[in-house]
Amino acid sequence: MKIHLIAAALVGLAALGFGGMANADDAATKDIVDTAVAAGQFKTLVAAVQAADLVETLKGEGPFTVFAPTDEAFAKIPKEKLEALLKDKKALAAILTYHVVPGKVMAADVVKLTSAKTAQGKEVTIDAKEGQVTINGAKVIKTDIVCKNGVIHVIDAVIMPPSDK
Repeated sequence: MKIHLIAAALVGLAALGFGGMANADDAATKDIVDTAVAAGQFKTLVAAVQAADLVETLKGEGPFTVFAPTDEAFAKIPKEKLEALLKDKKALAAILTYHVVPGKVMAADVVKLTSAKTAQGKEVTIDAKEGQVTINGAKVIKTDIVCKNGVIHVIDAVIMPPSDK
């Protein structure tokens, strides 16, 4: 019963639409990067993807599932730390690839998982309860933004990979 409630909540979030996209068919003709650019709420994410030289990767065939932090999510990071991060290509790439799960994992599948291995190599924790899904504590606020090479789920925080220490 809980799974059905969570799935219904995710479908409801998906029905709210996505930024500047006209419809789901429009998004499906664009890759993940172009979809993020068109949305207008991922300027920092797009800048970070460019700084980490991951544009071509995320324009690639995929499929990819991207847990995409909004500009508001990036704004939660202290300005000095974010600026330093944008200059550290290796650390930035590790953080960004931690937001990517290989394959196309739609919301109805996400709610059945407790974790997923990221492109960075480490796992994220998925918690689905009481109509809310979180990825390492970041709330999923929009789901199932279909792109020609995967899917985007919008999250309200930047998630950090665990350290190797």
